[in-house]
Parts: sequence; C-alpha cells; structure tokens
Amino acid sequence: MPTKSNPSLGFIEVRHLSIAAIVADTVTKSASVNLLGLEPAGTELTLIRISAKSPAEIKAALEAAENEAARLGSEATTTMLPKPDSNIPKLNEGKMIINGLYGGREELKPNDYQPNKFESNTTMSKKQKAIGILETQGLTASLAASDAMFKAADVSLVGKEKIGAAYVTIVIEGDVAAVNAAIETGAEAIGQLGTLIAAHVIARPHDDLIALLPG
Repeated sequence: MPTKSNPSLGFIEVRHLSIAAIVADTVTKSASVNLLGLEPAGTELTLIRISAKSPAEIKAALEAAENEAARLGSEATTTMLPKPDSNIPKLNEGKMIINGLYGGREELKPNDYQPNKFESNTTMSKKQKAIGILETQGLTASLAASDAMFKAADVSLVGKEKIGAAYVTIVIEGDVAAVNAAIETGAEAIGQLGTLIAAHVIARPHDDLIALLPG
C-alpha cells in the first residue's frame, strides 16, 4: 500500500539516449527533483526516472521535460505517481546488468559503472567541464566520429554507451570551446558511414547527470 513516506515519482520517456541526457540535465536544473536513473528500452526509447518530495515538484519537472524535448525536435511521454506503492522502487533495485545482446547497461544508475570517476577531488563534476554528447546509429560511424573529435580539439573520452539497435552514444569532456569544436567536427565526419542521431554540448552538466555517465 502507498504511504506518505514514499516520495512522488515521475517518468519521462524519450527517443534516444542523447536526447534523454539533455532532457534529464534540464529537469534537474529546473525543479527540486532527484535523478534516479536512465533506463534504455532496448530500442531507441529511454526512460528517465525522477523523484521529489511533492507531486507539485514532479509536475514542474515533467512540464520542463516536455518543453525541452519539443525544443530538441522530439516528444516526451510523461506520467507521475504522486503516492507510489512501496513495491515500485523495487523494480529498479539490484546490481548493474550488461545486456548480452548489445553490450550496454540495461539501466544507468548513479551507483553503477563509476570505477574511476569519483576517486578524488579531480572529478569531472568538480572541474565543471563541459560535456559533449554525440549519438549515431552504426558502430563504424561512432568510431570515425570519435577519431575526428579527438584530433579536432583538446577533449577526452568520458565513455561509450549502447542502447541496442546499433545506437551508440559517445560522451566527451573538455572546456566549452573545445567540446563545441569537437562535436561539430565529429558530426561532420559521420558522412555516409551511418546516421547522426544527435550532437549536443552541455556547458555545465548537473552533478546528477554526471553520476549516470559511463566512466
């Protein structure tokens, strides 16, 4: 049975991991919510899970998500559980699982897959570096784009994430100018090798988003 102690939950489903990352960053900056995780569906869909102390905060976050998705030329399916049953959070408990079919995490959670990121005070979030997110459909395209990005500017690799259906997201970091230059070059390098899904730069990513990124 639901209890008053359970936080309100919100769910936002969008197409593509890159779009989900941008929307999640916007949501955490626009409302008093906690980013619980990103959950790829095995195709192009990714679910963003958030929690808050009140339904009003969730509502504000969902509205921000819908507006940001529209700005990015996408759509967001949103819903809220004002008083979720205590069993609902249990659906996302457990250790990290790597999907045997496409080799990516079945769920991106803040306590998973961070072997090097938070070992010292020199983390990406502490440095306030910009991040660049480039998503392709096609592994060859992602490799060519990555090579072009690293040669174009002083940026470094944060990691790679797969969500199935040959969708690959590459995340890089550096100062804003370098990341902008790298992402622009990477997008151009894809050419006929695959499909460019999205290429975005977040100048000051929220710490909640940083915690979910591949490390």
